[in-house]
Formats: sequence, structure tokens, C-alpha cells
Amino acid sequence: MSKAIGMIEFKTVAAGITAADQMVKTAQVELLEAQTVCPGKYIALIAGDLSAVRAAVDRAEQTRPDELIDSFVLGNPDESIFPAIYGSSCIDGVDALGILETYDAASIIVAADIAAKTAIVKLIELRIAKGMCGKSYMLITGEVAACEAAIAKARASVGEKGMYLDSSVIAHPDEQICKSVL
Repeated sequence: MSKAIGMIEFKTVAAGITAADQMVKTAQVELLEAQTVCPGKYIALIAGDLSAVRAAVDRAEQTRPDELIDSFVLGNPDESIFPAIYGSSCIDGVDALGILETYDAASIIVAADIAAKTAIVKLIELRIAKGMCGKSYMLITGEVAACEAAIAKARASVGEKGMYLDSSVIAHPDEQICKSVL
């Protein structure tokens, strides 16, 4: 069985907590994060074997479907996702800076996984709905062409669910910008 992560995102705190409770009761999963995010939405991120994560997320989706915003299950997520989520990525320099912004929290993690697996890029940060009125963004770095390819592929994925907001790739960003994002 594969290691996996899954997430649910709900419109209300009550629905989110109820769904998170159902997830951990349904299967042997670890609750990595469960919290309220702007603007009063609720997210829960879990990890475990792929089949357990899938069962838990499926159960959560069925708990309060009218309040569900988004969800995902990722088998074998790129290992750079967790440092980017928790702000502990170690980046030496920035050749190019790729930015992708979404309307929700769940789609940015999927987009980051796709970007990291598309080209040789490093995830700098995943800002998940905190202080963003429910929006989220990711920052990546690498060679210009790699960032462009990674952002394009991630953008296409996010666009399929209608959660794409904006993106950009900056070649050789100014030192002041680099200091502000690292």
C-alpha cells in the first residue's frame, strides 16, 4: 500500500469538524492539520495508506455534501509539499519565480504536487487560505523554462475545477523580491 495524503474543505466550521471526525473514525489515518481558515471555512489534511485515505475522504464527502467545497487524495505526494506547507523549505537562490493562485485551499496542494512532478522546480511556499479570504497560492523556483512548464501544467489542473485565479513566472526576480519570499 502507498503513502498518501487527502484533504477536505468545507464552507462551514460545523460541517468541516463533523466531516473530519468521520474521516478519522472511518479509517486508520493521521490527522495532520484540522483548522478554520479564512473566511470561516474548515480544512482537514490527513495521511496514511492510499486505501485508508481514499475511504476517509470518501466518507467525509458524503457527510455534508452541500457544504463541501473541494477535496483530494494524492498517492505518493512529492516530498517537498510538507516543508512548503509549514514554511520550512530551504532555498539557496531564485533563478525564476513561479506563482499560482487559486480560489480554494485544496486545489493548491494538488497543483503544487503536479508542478513538482512536471519539471525540476523547488516548492518555496504553499499559503493555504490563511489571511487570504479563502484563496491560496504557491511559489516555486527553478530555471525559467522549468517554472513555466510547471506553472502551465498546474494551471491546467486547477482550471479543470474552476479554481484558477492567476499565475505568473518572473525571470530573475529582483533581490528585494527574493528576500521577501524566502
